[in-house]
Amino acid sequence: MMHSTRSYRWRRAHNFLAAVATIVATPRLPAQRAPAPVVFHVSLGHASATSVSGRLLVFARLLGPADTTPVAAVNMDQIDTHATAIAAQEVAHLEPGATVELDADVSVFPEPFSQLAPGRYAVQVVLDRDHSYNYTGRGPGDLVSGVTEVELPGDVSEPLTLATVVPESNPLQPLSNVPALKPAYAAAKADIHPIDFASAALSSFWGRPVVLHGWVVTPPGYATHPGERYPTVYYTQGFGGSLRSLHDVGVARWEEMKTGQSPPMIWVGVDQSSPGGTSEFVNSVNDGPWGQALIAELIPELERRYRMDAKPSGRLLTGHSSGGWAALWLQVNYPKLFGGAWPTSPDPSDFHDFLGIDLYAPGANVYRKPDGTPWPLARANGQMLVSIEDYARREVVVGAYGGQMASFEWAFSPRGADGRPLAMFDRTTGAVDPAVIAYWKEHYDVAERLRRHWSELRRDLDGRIHLTVGTADNFHLDGAAHRLEATMKALGAKTDFRYVEGRGHFDLYTIGDDPWGLYKRIAWEMYAVARPEAKRAGRRQRSAGDARRQLR
Repeated sequence: MMHSTRSYRWRRAHNFLAAVATIVATPRLPAQRAPAPVVFHVSLGHASATSVSGRLLVFARLLGPADTTPVAAVNMDQIDTHATAIAAQEVAHLEPGATVELDADVSVFPEPFSQLAPGRYAVQVVLDRDHSYNYTGRGPGDLVSGVTEVELPGDVSEPLTLATVVPESNPLQPLSNVPALKPAYAAAKADIHPIDFASAALSSFWGRPVVLHGWVVTPPGYATHPGERYPTVYYTQGFGGSLRSLHDVGVARWEEMKTGQSPPMIWVGVDQSSPGGTSEFVNSVNDGPWGQALIAELIPELERRYRMDAKPSGRLLTGHSSGGWAALWLQVNYPKLFGGAWPTSPDPSDFHDFLGIDLYAPGANVYRKPDGTPWPLARANGQMLVSIEDYARREVVVGAYGGQMASFEWAFSPRGADGRPLAMFDRTTGAVDPAVIAYWKEHYDVAERLRRHWSELRRDLDGRIHLTVGTADNFHLDGAAHRLEATMKALGAKTDFRYVEGRGHFDLYTIGDDPWGLYKRIAWEMYAVARPEAKRAGRRQRSAGDARRQLR
């Protein structure tokens, strides 16, 4: 069992004092030598004809007696953080044929490689050339070695060669695990249109061209009904979402409309991933003016190009996890523009409950509870799957950009003197910085914004938030939802909060045997806002049917 940084340091201090006492008591015993550091030698093979730079990552996984077949790849496990040991180092201008040494006792997780349990390890090296590993994992252009088996701790002087390049992926290639959806890809092709929109606001902020990417999904029959206009749903994914996975979602929505399971609407999926993680569509001093880019630039352009309902009742929002928070944020900040938001399992909307932690409490710490036990990041069946401390410590080793915890800071924090976002918490101790949290509260706490501005927001916002979350959400996001609902009820707002008993973060959309059931239910609720006459007609048809049955 591995140990936290704090307990590791305590153990080292304790062992040091014990060793001193032993030496004093028995001066003739020789002092024990510190274990030799583990140093890897990594060379650049023929995968690149020019020098390369990036973050060099070494992954090592202990093999058991039952592991007799060759290991295809060694990577980090999102849940079991201790399953893979990781060492990292920045590399600049590694020339073809050249070798770089990586000391696997310096920047490491969960502990220095010289202190790993002795045994046979599968080892693989990756050069993350664009520093995106925390968000995307291995991406196009990254360099990868083969998998080598070595004894650790020990001498690993044999070079590991970066021999292959991760190829570009096809964004139109199906990612879906639902076999029935795959035939729809060809049929949906004519109705799925790429978004490649150069944002003047983001380009000005970064001093280079910045393009928003995504997909516009028009309903089946769009081309054959040139006089028809449609309600538009703006959808964005959570952390880890990409242009490719957005395409998969778009095909699913198209198929549901094609088969009559959902009403005819235009779905717009916008990729909110950025170098810092997810942008949340806020105007950020670190990520840039993503809210302005969407509201003032992209939406007007899309409404010029497509037959969209260019009015609040025809602009609707939904998204899951970080995407759910973005949908909630956009509705609260631009209530005159949108007719309603249906966020699901949104990220914390009240920082009194941030993954279960009250960030405003004196002495708040994201690693340890007041009783010293670890704060969980994820849970399942009431048990902790991974602690925030382990997740955050590993994130630091993998890279400075794109991780889930750092993503919040890139979106919400003030900018530091070095041009980087200020850390919300100390990565060594877990202590929360009250000054940074005060900034978060002032700018991005949704519940706080409602409390301060409800008199201005009520007319356009009341009754437009429809939030769904599971009571067993894996990231404890139901807690913040309860707090937001209590805030709105205290303000006298019309609320629509739904807590699905026993559901977690990843199975929330399942209704019966339908893994996308909640999507369809939400789609019909949105359509009723945009087309109230259709809802009334449906009621009349049901009433007439009831009357006919009564006459029989």
